[in-house]
Amino acid sequence: MKNMLLATDLDGTFLGGQMEERLRLYQIIKENKNIQLVFVTGRGMESVIPLLNDPTIPTPDYVIADVGSTIFDGNSLAAIDPIQHEIEINWPSVYELQEAYADIPGLVYQNVPQQRRCSYYYDSETDLETVQEIAAEMGCDVITSVNKYLDIMPKGVNKGNTLKKLVDLLEIPYEQVLVAGDTLNDLSLFQTGFEGVAVGDSEEALLEATKGLSNVYQAEDAGAAGILECMERHERFRTYVSNKPSEPMLLDSSENKQLIMVYHRLPYERKLVDGELKQVAPQSPNGIIPSLLGLFEQGRPGVWIGEEVDLGENQSTEKQKVDVEKYPHLDVSAITLSQKDIDQFYRVFSKEAFWPTIFSFVDKAKFNHKDWDHYLKINRLFAERIAREADREALVWIHEYNLWMVPSFLKMLRPDLKIGFFHHTAFPAADIFNTIPWRREIIGSLLMCDFISFHIPRYVENFIDVLRSHTPFEIEKTINVSNQFLTYSMALGVEHMTKIISVEGRTIRLGAQPVGVNFELIERILSQESIQRRIEGYKTEAAKTGVKRIVSIERMDYVKGPLEKVQAFGEFLKQHPEFQGKVELINVCTPPSKGMRIYDKIRDQVNQAVGEINGKYATLDWTPIQYFYQALPFEEVLIQYALADVAWITPLRDGLNLVSKEFVATQGVLKQAGVLVLSEFAGASVELPYCVPTNPYDQLSMIESLHQALTMEEEEARIRIRRSLQQIRHYDIHYWGKDFVRELESSDELSV
Repeated sequence: MKNMLLATDLDGTFLGGQMEERLRLYQIIKENKNIQLVFVTGRGMESVIPLLNDPTIPTPDYVIADVGSTIFDGNSLAAIDPIQHEIEINWPSVYELQEAYADIPGLVYQNVPQQRRCSYYYDSETDLETVQEIAAEMGCDVITSVNKYLDIMPKGVNKGNTLKKLVDLLEIPYEQVLVAGDTLNDLSLFQTGFEGVAVGDSEEALLEATKGLSNVYQAEDAGAAGILECMERHERFRTYVSNKPSEPMLLDSSENKQLIMVYHRLPYERKLVDGELKQVAPQSPNGIIPSLLGLFEQGRPGVWIGEEVDLGENQSTEKQKVDVEKYPHLDVSAITLSQKDIDQFYRVFSKEAFWPTIFSFVDKAKFNHKDWDHYLKINRLFAERIAREADREALVWIHEYNLWMVPSFLKMLRPDLKIGFFHHTAFPAADIFNTIPWRREIIGSLLMCDFISFHIPRYVENFIDVLRSHTPFEIEKTINVSNQFLTYSMALGVEHMTKIISVEGRTIRLGAQPVGVNFELIERILSQESIQRRIEGYKTEAAKTGVKRIVSIERMDYVKGPLEKVQAFGEFLKQHPEFQGKVELINVCTPPSKGMRIYDKIRDQVNQAVGEINGKYATLDWTPIQYFYQALPFEEVLIQYALADVAWITPLRDGLNLVSKEFVATQGVLKQAGVLVLSEFAGASVELPYCVPTNPYDQLSMIESLHQALTMEEEEARIRIRRSLQQIRHYDIHYWGKDFVRELESSDELSV
């Protein structure tokens, strides 16, 4: 049985005071299962629910809201009968009350969520005597606070009476109850006879009213610190405070703040070779890892935290170096997981629950609550490792939806850290995201960040729409994004983007920072003599046939729309027979990671469709689709881009799509005139105004855009590539990395 019940007001009390003291109190409650928590507040139920999503705040066992007229379970949100029923039957019509008070001077109705009460603002002109007379006639009471707020309540209903009924219902001894408040609105809590604390900076009227009550302690410290102060002085409650939760060791901060990189991949791979672990460079053709490493080239201190599979006894758990000469102050702290853990965390849960939802394929999502518990376990491991490795006030950059819950665990462990989060995927609309059973926990975790970034402004606004269904917040600043992104001419375009929001007193910056290509790497590869010879050789052979080359390179994933593309190409050949024998589709599909069973069906469907089209249209000297189900080295990918007359990039959904940018970079470096056909539902579409847009959900659009690309004049195509190259070259991978860190470093500023 629990042997303490803390019933506390929220604003100015449980949510008041210094952050460090609040987190200390919250952690004490979370770690002590013998403490029962009750929120007792003037807020309405709708305004309390967002707090239940805040991972730093312990979930209350019960909530008494609406100044005592609403009572519900803090976990299930179910009303607590018979207490709620008794309150309900004594409440008159709210419309009759509003009509009765309509002509009272200075009385202004509060447009806030409220039930079984009428809340008003009042001033010096308000005739309180008349207000009370009307209330008495209608069987109601009047409660005021801070000479500003006035509540019309059911007769006999207030915070204290409702709490007392709850305590009696739960059969809790009165001496085990501690109440806390800070305004006259909370006076009824102290009049119950329960032990109580009026926290520091309380309303003078409350202090005056309670100074003669022996059960009330008037604290010096404000907010949560006042509750702790009272607990330390009270013999029954002192034991909880004396067992202070352990605090991680904080290393001293420096002017060049440490940067903690939290990514699911390490900046190298370790492989067993002849029984010995060897460190090798990772296969990262898109350049993200080299770009992130570049942030440490000037001697910046940092730790890279990622996961790796347990390879056995010879695997060291000590921190490693990537390259002492290039990154002298960068350490790697690997979280070793079993292959089973990695499979369950990434290949099963993340890919079967989150991946389809993120890309709006909710019919394919599988939500398993046991897998969610495992996901939390892995996220907690990452948070604990960050807390252990980070200097005081270090910058933390967390990557990707796999680690959505890390900020919630981390903020409790290390409130001093500045946390940034980047989404490498899309972010769906509110009605899609809200199908996730754990949506409240995820949003609550993200709101622990100081900076949250996405590829494009549309995803920022989707996030904002999700927030609207979860918590009240203020938009502090919006910006016009038309200088970098398309607005009205593309499906994912928006003109204005939310830049700064305020949630429960915390300021959070938002950003749209599309990942760029590793332009230097592409230039370097294409300048190699061996690569140039191969490109020229293939072009010479192609010139003999006169066949135009359409290239498509993508992962085998239903999100990429591989089946829709193949089917559209078959229909293109049917509608435009003049192109039979004149074009070929080079269709490269990279196989998914081993164990990804969710992609087996789409792979089989694509195989069948390719076979049917080739079987229908192929001749002895022409095959319409050359299909490759294999991963190509990045050099081979660039060669394919170089040989392409058209890049046909048509995902049904895509967070960004680097393939489209790599194609533009390749064609631009070689001063060629290839044409990019790009899905409007790829994030990159709003960055590339000179592409040929297409709607992959409309087969006619797919066919017409492909025809436009194949028949485009060479000079127009060359101009389009040249213009697109300017955007690609400026916003490259290095710009992306540095821009994110700049935003994170300035995330405590109130202006951009």
